[in-house]
Amino acid sequence: MSTVSQIIGQRLHAAGCRHAFGIPGGEVLSVMKGLDEAGVNFTLVKHENSGGFMAEGAFHRDGAPGVLVATLGPGVANAVNVVANALQDRVPMLFITGCVDEDEAATYTHQVFDHAALMRPITKASLRVTAGAVEAIIDKALAIATDDPPGPVHLDVPISVAVQEAPPARGTRRSKPAPAAPAPTRELETARAWLAQARRPVVIAGVEALHHHAEAEVRALVEELRIPLVTTYKAKGIVDERHELVIGGMGLSPQADKIVLPVIRDADLIILAGYDPIEMRAGWRNIWADDARVIDIAATRNTHYMHQSALSFVGSVKHGLQALTQGQRPASQWTGNEVSEIRQALARVYRADEEWGPAAIVDVARAELPDDTLASVDSGAHRILLSQVWNCYEPRSLMQSSGLCTMGCSLPLGIGAKLADPTRPVAVFTGDACLEMTLGELATARDAATPVIVFVFADESLSLIEIKQRANGHPNLGVDFAGTDFAGIARAMGGQGFDVRSRVELATAIRQALASSSFSLISCRLPRKAYDGRI
Repeated sequence: MSTVSQIIGQRLHAAGCRHAFGIPGGEVLSVMKGLDEAGVNFTLVKHENSGGFMAEGAFHRDGAPGVLVATLGPGVANAVNVVANALQDRVPMLFITGCVDEDEAATYTHQVFDHAALMRPITKASLRVTAGAVEAIIDKALAIATDDPPGPVHLDVPISVAVQEAPPARGTRRSKPAPAAPAPTRELETARAWLAQARRPVVIAGVEALHHHAEAEVRALVEELRIPLVTTYKAKGIVDERHELVIGGMGLSPQADKIVLPVIRDADLIILAGYDPIEMRAGWRNIWADDARVIDIAATRNTHYMHQSALSFVGSVKHGLQALTQGQRPASQWTGNEVSEIRQALARVYRADEEWGPAAIVDVARAELPDDTLASVDSGAHRILLSQVWNCYEPRSLMQSSGLCTMGCSLPLGIGAKLADPTRPVAVFTGDACLEMTLGELATARDAATPVIVFVFADESLSLIEIKQRANGHPNLGVDFAGTDFAGIARAMGGQGFDVRSRVELATAIRQALASSSFSLISCRLPRKAYDGRI
C-alpha cells in the first residue's frame, strides 16, 4: 500500500501536474516527499504569495492545475492574496497545507488557527484529507478546481494522516461531463438570425473562451465572418493581434474607452464569447442600450450584473459559438481600413513611437524579442499601457493579475512559465514598486535556472495612484520613493544587470540578455509623470 502523501503525488501527476511551489515546514515534509517521488518537482520560493503565482505561470504553459504547498499558520496566511487571485482570475489551483491532528489541536495552540475558515471565502472548496478516502478527496479537489468556473481548492493534510498507509480505492476516477451546447430552441434561432442580419457586429472575448478552448471558433468569427474583435486583457492573443480586424485588449484604460466604447455602442450586434467583466473598470457597466442585440455565451450564469444580454446561453463557449455560426455566411460590412483607423487612434494615445518613455520600452522589447516570447506584466500604470501597446501573437502569451490586479505577480508568473516551458523566451515587465515587493524571487530565478528577462519601469513613483491623487485634487502623499540600484542587485544575486535610458541602450541590453544563461534585469529609467495623458 502507498502512503497518503504518495497517493497525493500520484494523483496529481496523473492529472498532468509536474511542478509544485512553496516553502517547507515540518508539517508538509511528507507531502513534499510524496510529490517528489511521483515526479512533481518542488521549487523553493521566498514567499508563498510568489509560489502561487509561479504555479499559475506553470498552468498557463502546461494546462495542469497549479500546485502551491505551505506549512500551517503563517504559511497559510501568507498565501491568502494569491489564492483569492486564483478565484477571481479563474486559475485552477490546489493549495496543499499541513495542519496538526485534531487531538493535538485540542490543547496545542502554537501557530494553530482554523485554516478552512480562512480559506472558505476565497476558494471553491476546503477539504480535509483522510487516509480512508484520500483518492476520492484528491480527485474531487481536481474536479472542483477545473470545473466551471475554474479556481482554487484548499487541501488540509493532518501530520499523522500524511504518513498513514491507505488502501486502494475503487470508483474514484472522475467521469467528466460532456460539453453543454445550446439546445435547438427559438432563442438559438433568433441568435442565428441576428448574426445573419448584422452589418456592424463586434465580438468581445474573455478568459472563459480560453478555458473552453474556443480559440478556433473566435478566430472563425474574425477571419470567416469578418467581425472585429475586442478582448479582455487575459484573452489577448486569442486571435493574433496583427490581424487587421483585431482591435486589441481592453479593460482599465479610460483613454482607450473613449475610442472603443463608442464602437461597441454603435454595433448592431454584440457577441460576448466567454466574457467576464471582472476584468473591466466600472466604465464598462451597462455600456449598451437596453434594447441592444447582445448574445452572451458563457460558462456560468450572470450573477455579476455588470451587464445584461438580450440572449444568454450557458454552457460550452466553444460549442455555443459553433451552434451560432454553423452555416453562416459573412454579412459584416466592416473593412480592415475602418479597424485600422481605430487602432491608429489608440496608437496616438499611447505613443509607441516616442523617443523614450514607457511606450518606447514596450515598443523596443516587442521588436527585439522573438515572436514566441512569453510575457508577464505587473499591476500599475505600466500594465495598462503595455496591455495596449504589446501585441500578442497567440493565446496565453501575456500573463497578469486581471480580476484582483495584485502587485508583485509578474516576476513569479514569468519564473513559473519558464520552468514549465524552458524553450520559450520569457519577458517580465514590472514597475519598480512591484519589484521591490518580490526582489527575493530573483534568487528563485537564479536557483531554478530560469533565465527570464526582467524589464523594470523605474520612475520612483506609484504612478497610477499618483495620477489619481492629482485628478482628485489631493496632495502628493505616500506614492513617491527613492530609487533603487536594481541592476546592481541583479548582479549581486547572480544575474546580469543593466541600467538604460534610451532605445539604443535598451536594444543592446536585450540582445545580451537573450544570449545569457542566467536571469537578466534591465532597469529602464523614466522621468516622473511619464504616463500622463496615456492611461
